[in-house]
Amino acid sequence: MQQETPKDDFDGFVALLRERGPNLPKRLRQVADYALANPDDMALSTAAQVAQQAGVQASTLVRFAQALDYSGFSELQQLFRSRLRQQFPDYRERLAALRDEGAAGPNMAQVLLDGFVEASRSSLARLQSTVKYRDVDRATDLLAGAETIILVGARRMFPVVSYLAYAFGKLGIRAVLVDNIAALGPEQAAIAREGDVVIAVSCAPYTPATVAIAAQAHAKDIPVIAITDSALSPLAQHCSLWLEVDEADYGAFRSMSATFALAMTLAVGTAEKARPDA
Repeated sequence: MQQETPKDDFDGFVALLRERGPNLPKRLRQVADYALANPDDMALSTAAQVAQQAGVQASTLVRFAQALDYSGFSELQQLFRSRLRQQFPDYRERLAALRDEGAAGPNMAQVLLDGFVEASRSSLARLQSTVKYRDVDRATDLLAGAETIILVGARRMFPVVSYLAYAFGKLGIRAVLVDNIAALGPEQAAIAREGDVVIAVSCAPYTPATVAIAAQAHAKDIPVIAITDSALSPLAQHCSLWLEVDEADYGAFRSMSATFALAMTLAVGTAEKARPDA
């Protein structure tokens, strides 16, 4: 019996792609990577524009959609447009949703704090139950042996790489923060050479610049450690090692507690292994 198409459901689309992705032909996998890295462009661009940016023919978009049981690219694009409207509301809409849930009035401080603390607890518990400790150990091995660690992250993930730059500096480990001032992120990251390691951090909706920098480093055989939220993340396709962190949210405001806990683990673990007498 043919599986039901996950109409108008982005989570269903991701689940279906997780199932069928490994068996997709190279060009369709290329479209999948682009779609996950650029969901807003998938929603707002024409088929010709998407094809050009993904580096494929327009007919490949149709084949990609049909491989996932959609009638064509137009139907698939409606899913991305629905996600754009619903999955990531703007901050005023998020605040309105919290008010609807009772996060207003005389008990606002308690309701908000309790909600965010619970989301943090959930994120940390999820990390503990899903983390592969051997991969964290491998990551600290790579980082401890690096000449320079290149730190790449943007938007909500910029505080994570900023913290790592601070922590590595305090611990005596050479690290460079790619801050992308004047849109010079690619040029800043291009200093990576043999013997260096890149840490790239991004979650859905993935930041194209972070994905591109990781892909360029990976293509140069520079080890890339990705911190991301899914095996289908485009970062997971362009790295030597990826560590999964799936954060919970409260009122569409995503917790960052698990990501910071992992970042602290990498910083301290690396410093310990990099000791001269280690």
